[in-house]
Amino acid sequence: MTEIWRLFIALELPSEVKDGLEAIRARLASPAPPRTVRWVQPDSIHLTLKFLGDVPVARRDELQAALQAAVGNHAPFPVTAGGLGCFPNARRPRVVWVGIREDAGALEALRGSVEQQVAPLGFPTENRPFTPHLTLGRVNRDASRSDVQKLGGLISATALGDLHTWPVSAVSLMRSELKPTGAVYTALYHAALRSRPDV
Repeated sequence: MTEIWRLFIALELPSEVKDGLEAIRARLASPAPPRTVRWVQPDSIHLTLKFLGDVPVARRDELQAALQAAVGNHAPFPVTAGGLGCFPNARRPRVVWVGIREDAGALEALRGSVEQQVAPLGFPTENRPFTPHLTLGRVNRDASRSDVQKLGGLISATALGDLHTWPVSAVSLMRSELKPTGAVYTALYHAALRSRPDV
């Protein structure tokens, strides 16, 4: 029987960013209406570039080769975590997030290269605009409308500046295992961006 793994491609976060996310979560969790949000453990937070879904384990090597090809023409670049928001909006929040900013277009270009390399392997290009973010929590489906509105108001009223800037130097192939206690993520492969610009 073919073994299947749930895979995605992501940027992993340095410990300083995870510490900052934990501080924000603690800051929001206390005033938020009880049992309204399922907060994500900071160690599980990452920046997803491409969700692949259920993939036969035998395809891991070709995915790793595609990932290495995708990053080969990209030099490391800085990104900044900061700003608080929610999807789809503050009136009907479903996902609470911290934003990711990168003003030179390098992050968008890297994500585009990943899409370009994996599409021929049978993973269609995502049509939705790329909105880089770090998911802090997801609103419970059974939360009352008033509690959801209160949460949206809290998010809108919480000012959050820049948390941390760090260099993106690698892209990871990740495995997601869904367990009763939540998803467990494991890095399977790291594709390093080129160490220095071409001379």
